[in-house]
Amino acid sequence: MAVDVVVFAIIDGELSVLLGEVNRPPYYTKIEAFIGGLIEPKETAEMALKRHLASKADLKKIYVEQLYTFSEIERDRRNRVISISYIGLVRPTVSMLTLMEGLRWCPVQELPQLAYDHNKMCAVALNRLKGKISYTNIAQFLLATEFTLTELQTVYELILGREIDKRNFRKKIIALDMVVETGDVQQGVKNRPAGLYRFKTEKLTELSLVI
Repeated sequence: MAVDVVVFAIIDGELSVLLGEVNRPPYYTKIEAFIGGLIEPKETAEMALKRHLASKADLKKIYVEQLYTFSEIERDRRNRVISISYIGLVRPTVSMLTLMEGLRWCPVQELPQLAYDHNKMCAVALNRLKGKISYTNIAQFLLATEFTLTELQTVYELILGREIDKRNFRKKIIALDMVVETGDVQQGVKNRPAGLYRFKTEKLTELSLVI
């Protein structure tokens, strides 16, 4: 049994995933995959996930949720491995930190051929994210704690892969009472600074249909 995690972040205006090098000849040589590894005999899947994220990516206290169990017989050409997969979401304050050696952020639209069945895993994770952003406040885990409504809209557009009408989006977000004004504005911008908002709760919450 193993765990793997598809970690998403907004990097340079693109929805990206965290990839690590896999070099295990003769089956996998200089190819990339998501962060993960085997579950030890005295570990739960959640314990193993936490250990691999910390040791292989120096990621701690990020949002994670279980995604799907991948159990195809030949998904790993070395031996029989069943993977419990997860989604991870990273805020800008974390994604801008220096990555450990062998890791990189890759735009979802530029995903190369990955090891194992990780291309399929990414597709399943992206579909889950597209679904959950439409009826929960999960977008907050890809944003700074305080953000503009434009930045929030950008997260939705990047995940859904389409443009959203600005006026209707703002009306819906305010009507859902999912965010509140902080009373502060952007700093260091040339144009008129936009107001900053925060989510009313840091817990994942279901809402009426957002979009």
